[in-house]
Amino acid sequence: QVQLVESGGGLVQAGGSLRLSCAASGRAFSRYAMGWFRQAPGKEREFVAAISSSGAVTHYANSVKGRFPISRDNLRNTVYLQMNSLKPEDTAVYYCAASERLQFSISEYDYWGQGTQVTVSS
Repeated sequence: QVQLVESGGGLVQAGGSLRLSCAASGRAFSRYAMGWFRQAPGKEREFVAAISSSGAVTHYANSVKGRFPISRDNLRNTVYLQMNSLKPEDTAVYYCAASERLQFSISEYDYWGQGTQVTVSS
């Protein structure tokens, strides 16, 4: 079992930055690939970024590529999403999730956090 807790969300103006954190507890964090997903009001949850268990491999949705680098610190059991050049369309609840393999599909992630709200004003 892995417990995940996101933090770092908030209200920011367009063009600004936020850093989301996801702290993990429970079974060995370094075994899991980690992903970030988001869900805007009235829309389905979508993939944002993912990072392999070692941190060597990352993948991004086209909409955030070059703006939202993902990273992890296996000593601190934490994964990060640095959100730069934010746009109003980035407004959503952001979730972190853990998977035994690096995945894009929501259904492949076994453990989820409760989410953190990010609101970008124009």
